[in-house]
Amino acid sequence: MPTGRRTGPTGRRTRPAGRARRTAAASALGGVLLAGALAGCGGDGQDTGTAARTGTPRTPNASSFSGELPSALASSASAAVSSASVSASAAASSASARASEFEASVEAETQRRNAAAEKELKKVHGRGNALAEVGMTGIPRAETGGILAVRVTITNKTDSEASYAVQVDFKDADGKVVETRYAAAERLRPGKKEQPIVFSHRPPEPRLTPVLAKAQRY
Repeated sequence: MPTGRRTGPTGRRTRPAGRARRTAAASALGGVLLAGALAGCGGDGQDTGTAARTGTPRTPNASSFSGELPSALASSASAAVSSASVSASAAASSASARASEFEASVEAETQRRNAAAEKELKKVHGRGNALAEVGMTGIPRAETGGILAVRVTITNKTDSEASYAVQVDFKDADGKVVETRYAAAERLRPGKKEQPIVFSHRPPEPRLTPVLAKAQRY
């Protein structure tokens, strides 16, 4: 009996038309689903799947930066700068105070030595025993602001430690002593020297001449 199946010109069997249509529809539907899946993978990056996590990192929007430090950080930096300025000012003030104290202490020590030299020289008759160990050199007025000053060089030429008292007289043009100043060196070791400076407290005029009056070793 006939089976109802059709055969082509070559004698092969042919598929029914309805089955061929169902196969084509299924292929078309599969293509649509595949296209949708691909579109979902390349979307706006809101998907939380693996494909979205492995994409290229986004660059932050530069317009969101103001170029200024946050207010808290800026305040902290400003406070640090202010603190550093205060510390520097305090350090400078402290250094100036120490310098003034040192200058005052040196001046006080000089005055003490000079007073001791004056006291010692009151005991001396004549010009003393150390004139050969003391010399004087004038200091240019340009270096002293116009003040008359001399550098006294005291050298211990003995073999023992010794102290020295020196008297410098300032004389006017007539040879009259108008001012007397003192210098000293205490516990000077053999071969060592000191160079105290003696200043005249008189006005620049009239001109005075410094003279080594006395020098005593004791």
